Amino acid sequence: MPPLILHVIQRLAIGGLENGLVNLINHMPGERYRHAILCLTAASDFRNRLRSTEIPVIQLNQSSGHDFAVHRRFWKSLRELKPDIVHTRNLPALEFQFIAALAGVKGRIHSEHGRDVHDLDGCSRKYNALRKAMRPFVQQYAAVSRDLEQWLINTIGIPKQSVAQIYNGVRADLFQPLRGPRYPIGPDDFMAQDSFVIGTVGRLEVVKDQLTLVRAFIHLVKTDSPMRQRLRLVIIGDGSLRQPAFELLRTANVERLAWLPGEREDVPAIMRALDLFVLPSLREGISNTILEAMASGLPVVATRVGGNPELVVENVTGMMVAPSDPSAMAQAIDDYCRDHEKRAMQGREGRRRVESNFSMEAMVAGYVDLYDRVLFGRRKNESAAERGMAIHPIQ
Repeated sequence: MPPLILHVIQRLAIGGLENGLVNLINHMPGERYRHAILCLTAASDFRNRLRSTEIPVIQLNQSSGHDFAVHRRFWKSLRELKPDIVHTRNLPALEFQFIAALAGVKGRIHSEHGRDVHDLDGCSRKYNALRKAMRPFVQQYAAVSRDLEQWLINTIGIPKQSVAQIYNGVRADLFQPLRGPRYPIGPDDFMAQDSFVIGTVGRLEVVKDQLTLVRAFIHLVKTDSPMRQRLRLVIIGDGSLRQPAFELLRTANVERLAWLPGEREDVPAIMRALDLFVLPSLREGISNTILEAMASGLPVVATRVGGNPELVVENVTGMMVAPSDPSAMAQAIDDYCRDHEKRAMQGREGRRRVESNFSMEAMVAGYVDLYDRVLFGRRKNESAAERGMAIHPIQ
């Protein structure tokens, strides 16, 4: 029977970390590893995206504050599942590596996927004290960006040889450029074929900073009346910023030019209806939505934070702007609105870059290689070569 990996996350719901985990499980050869997911809190309907109904999804229902009983429930889950590897992701799950070590779990891996608004730069003494305290119990680390890899090495003090940097992969078969007429989205009369549609996808939370995009949009339509006839804004996702975004648009009397439908299941089709993708985040690990936009043949305007510069090649696949700067973002959007040739050229280059460097196969091969090294001590790339799974270099 293949070894069992227990993936430990805070919650299984819509998000970049969770999307990457589901993609990994769905695309990993079943004869290599089995999987179980343990949610410290709960799982939403997002669990239905798992292709196999046989993958256990455990919910520990951790309460806010100091829920010490959750450690006992975690221990019980370990004794029942007997995993070969415990793979924790991000800070909320890290402390459970101590229990995994105490239970004698052979393989212990921790991944960093990005930081939240409470510690944007990874400099919190309290959080980093915990990370350093857990170092003896973690055998290998994984980072989804070079930015996070260097932070683990230089700030947390993880030896370089103990950190694997593995980029997220994107489903280039699902996210594809538009071919033929544009897919109509939004309410009746929301957009026309000549509309210029700006879009973003993600959790509407402070760290994602969609309000900066809203302010940039308002600035454009208020200062250039012809723009008002063409510009449309689409924000997909839900969270605490959704209502403030509505209020900003309503106050500016431009709410009819924007569509904020909440979470959607047809994101690939919506991407194909956009002209430009914008990511206004304050911090990112590696953005799945940037990769999905590039796979969809869209140029990308993104903030110069975290791993974003590793994805967006300036003036080749998109443009970088400073975070929390609506004026700079508005100027970048305006440039793309006025230059169709630039949009088309950078969109094509983005698609090519995804196909060359961010394939699902490369991501899966990277993690299988990591799991093999932890369990069997194989040299880096040896197991991947034996399977004929190429790990594509990043250009």
